Amino acid sequence: MSAGNSRRLLDALFTTERMRGIFSDAGRLQGMLDFEAALARAQARAGVIPAAAGDAIAACCHADRFDIERLAAAAGPAGNVAIPLVKELTALVARDDADAARFVHWGATSQDAIDTGLVLQMRDALSALERDYAQLSSALADRAGRERDTLLAGRTWLQQAIPVTLGVKIATWLSAVERDRARIAAARERALVLQFGGATGTLASLGDKGIEVSAMVGENLALRVPEAPWHTMRDRVAEVAAVLGIAVGTLGKIARDISLLMQTEIGEAFEPAAPGRGGSSTMPHKRNPVGAAIVLAAALRVPNLVATMLAAMVQEHERGLGGWHAEWETLPDIFTLADGALTQTLHVITGLEVDRERMRANLGVTHGLLAAEGLALALGETMGKQQAHRLVETACREAVQTQRHLRTVLQHNDEVRERLSDAELDRLFDPAHALGCAREFIDRTLAARSS
Repeated sequence: MSAGNSRRLLDALFTTERMRGIFSDAGRLQGMLDFEAALARAQARAGVIPAAAGDAIAACCHADRFDIERLAAAAGPAGNVAIPLVKELTALVARDDADAARFVHWGATSQDAIDTGLVLQMRDALSALERDYAQLSSALADRAGRERDTLLAGRTWLQQAIPVTLGVKIATWLSAVERDRARIAAARERALVLQFGGATGTLASLGDKGIEVSAMVGENLALRVPEAPWHTMRDRVAEVAAVLGIAVGTLGKIARDISLLMQTEIGEAFEPAAPGRGGSSTMPHKRNPVGAAIVLAAALRVPNLVATMLAAMVQEHERGLGGWHAEWETLPDIFTLADGALTQTLHVITGLEVDRERMRANLGVTHGLLAAEGLALALGETMGKQQAHRLVETACREAVQTQRHLRTVLQHNDEVRERLSDAELDRLFDPAHALGCAREFIDRTLAARSS
């Protein structure tokens, strides 16, 4: 068994068949061959090579006609896979048309084929991610609306703070996902451009036909033609990597929250249950947050991969030495991990189980302490903020030490009784009256969401 095949045991955890196919060896080869076919057709149309040669070359540009293992073995000594691929393509064309074989890869350089092939892979990959992000956005929007009034404890530094709603919590997730969608769309627009410059990026081998052929190659591949080739200017691919890194970080934040809500002692929300999902090999009662674990694993791995892409931007003159090579496996890994994290997040959000009663019950575990901020503000209107803060802080300590409800303690405080009626205390101790602008924030987030 090859080392590549041995990783298939883990692929289902961290990525999808779809993304694995896009960045497979066959996918990489086909991207480069699509460039070669588009180049040959463009040059034939521009009169740079014979018309018949363009068709003959394009007819051979199919990955299934090549021996991947042989190309892999040759790529090591050559320094990149395009060199043996062009050699094999030339031999393949020569079997049917020896004259046409003379024009394979005419005027191009290896990086033109490799980079343009990568851009074509990125186009497919980004399209797939964008479709799933649209679904995730819809699922989050639906959840935020449905849970707009579902009370639960807000938590800061992992301690209960003041009440929020599950709806506003999900709305904050949605807001970040929407920003990620916008960043991905913007990076896509900048990244999906042709790479075609020849030996040093001037297309000198095509004489006065360079710009014309470039335009035709871009047209054939449905790619924009940049102002100039970008062989050692790697900002476009680095931006895609960085944007995906941020997006995976957002998914990691969502996963972290859900995994914490799933803790036994909290038990407020759960990943969807299914046979064989989230169990333990030894403990039958376990319901583990497996989706969150996969997303969090990606969120740990991707930042370092992004760092590699950023470090690889510093390249030499007109052709990079090592930096370009460092991208070849790194960027596909970022895409596959991002896709796996997104798929898991979508599954969890669409099937998220919510225990509203447990959320409400957990609001009461501090015996009224969550009302402390509101009480201090209400008292502060007549006695000053600092004095009110000290009074409520002292009362909270007494409530904890005597194991009494905070309201009971305050009802025996003369200063409180002088300033707050029973009705006012009822309102201040009702979590539903301590939500501030939560509903408005939900509405604004939903209104701002793109379709």
